[in-house]
Amino acid sequence: MLRWFHALMPKEERFFDMFARHSQAVLAGAKALRAMLEGGDEVERNCRIVMDREHDADGATRDVLIAVRRTFITPFDRGSIRELITSMDNAIDQMQKTAKTVILFDVREFTPEMREMGDAIVKGAELLEEAVPLLRRISAEAGRISTLTEQISQIEGHADDLHDIGLKTLFQANRDSNSMAFFVGNEVYDHLEKTVDRFDDVANVMHGIVIEHV
Repeated sequence: MLRWFHALMPKEERFFDMFARHSQAVLAGAKALRAMLEGGDEVERNCRIVMDREHDADGATRDVLIAVRRTFITPFDRGSIRELITSMDNAIDQMQKTAKTVILFDVREFTPEMREMGDAIVKGAELLEEAVPLLRRISAEAGRISTLTEQISQIEGHADDLHDIGLKTLFQANRDSNSMAFFVGNEVYDHLEKTVDRFDDVANVMHGIVIEHV
């Protein structure tokens, strides 16, 4: 009886607008992080963009969490809403940590593998931005959402390979001469890999939401 009552009640649709707002900030942050990996004089300017977009994403996250507490009927399970927006926010938070590491160690040159991992982050963010609006029609779009989340997970696997290849090359280039260069490069690789991992976390949460509704 209660389930039928919930089905008939109007749901709060603005959640989807807030999810979209967050995903747009994530994509903009990802593009700025990728631009940082080109190195040179634009590193600091693009870092500021990452920080600004992380601030925008925090605002969207805060709005979602407030709405969860104040809304009588939510589009789907409250716990799933919290888990989704938190996982999305973790992704851009990790981008911010990556950008801060680059600035902290004054890195201005990046390896091809680092730039490819940056490409993977942008691709993950693009797939996320495409997937989020489909949640409005979760039953009808379940197949497409599942495809997108699978593609995000595949990116994570490719990024892991890039991490290992790049780290090995970095070690071989610096093992006899420059231990600090290896240490700094390892830190950058570690944060880039964690950023991609956070996108995989988002994909897993979205896939779980689809399973619950189909």
